[in-house]
Amino acid sequence: MLLLRNEFVWLIRSRAMETSCGVVLVNFGSVLLLQYPQGHWGFPKGHYEPEDGVYQRTALRELQEETGISDVQMLDNWRMRTTYTFTRKGRPIEKEVFWFIGETDQYDITLSHEHRNFMWLEWDDAENQLDFDQSKEVLRGARAQLRALGREL
Repeated sequence: MLLLRNEFVWLIRSRAMETSCGVVLVNFGSVLLLQYPQGHWGFPKGHYEPEDGVYQRTALRELQEETGISDVQMLDNWRMRTTYTFTRKGRPIEKEVFWFIGETDQYDITLSHEHRNFMWLEWDDAENQLDFDQSKEVLRGARAQLRALGREL
C-alpha cells in the first residue's frame, strides 16, 4: 500500500499545472491575432500571477504588456476555459487557459518582444488563420456570445 501511495505522490509532483488568461480582442468587427515566436497565430495571453487576484485582471495585464492596448471594455458575462498538456524539459505540464472577450477602439499596436507580428482580421479570416483547434473553438464561442448580445459582426 505504501508503494502505491508513493507512486501517487510521484505522479502528482511530476505533473505541474499552469494557469494562463487571454483575451479575444475585438475592434469594430475585427479580431486581433498575434504571431508567436514558433510561428503559430493566437490571441494575447499570459501567465496568471497571484497578485493579479482575478483571472480577468491577468488577461488585461497580459493584453497591455503584449500589445500596448489598455483602453478595453471586458464583457463580464462570458468566460471560457480550455486545457491542454505539453512537455517542458521532458516533463508533462497541464495548462488551463481562461479566455475573456474584450472590445476596444484602439487599433495601433505596440508589439512586445514575445511576438513576431500581429493582424486585425475579420472573423472568418481569423478562424482560418488560427493554427490550433482549441483557438478556433474559443473564437467561435466568443463570436456566438457577441451575436447573442446583438453585436454586428
